[in-house]
Amino acid sequence: MTISVGDNLPNATLSTMEESGAEYVELASLSKGRTIVLFGLPGAFTGTCDRAHLPSFIRTAEGFKAKGVEEIICIAVNDPFVMKRWEQTSGAADAGITMLADHQAELTKALGLEFDAPQIGFFNRCQRFALLAEDGEVKVLNLEEQAGTCSLTTGEELLEKI
Repeated sequence: MTISVGDNLPNATLSTMEESGAEYVELASLSKGRTIVLFGLPGAFTGTCDRAHLPSFIRTAEGFKAKGVEEIICIAVNDPFVMKRWEQTSGAADAGITMLADHQAELTKALGLEFDAPQIGFFNRCQRFALLAEDGEVKVLNLEEQAGTCSLTTGEELLEKI
């Protein structure tokens, strides 16, 4: 079942790569008592994700902060090494966006947003989404309706709805 407005975010273990090695974080600890934006996409460095989706949140990061968002989190079903490199090369770190690997697709599956595209090597990848959650409860949810596009899930679209 796909997550909906009013649902609580499922807990899942996500990862990041730090100088000391892989670090793991529970989504529940990031969302409890906080207002967050969470957006997911099919993969780091992939066409639409790299050229449109992530840049839209980089452009709107200050607007979200002005509306009380405490953290903007990007997830993708990739390993933490890839997500760290994408964070460094994309400008996400400078914009204050937290880049986390859903390394086992745990969150993606719990949200009901997994898909496969075997012809390009995608298995259990995340459908494009963007949401606002307050204390773990989904308040606004945008799901992309057409694969390969990024129009309903941009930072600008989500920011306009909050």
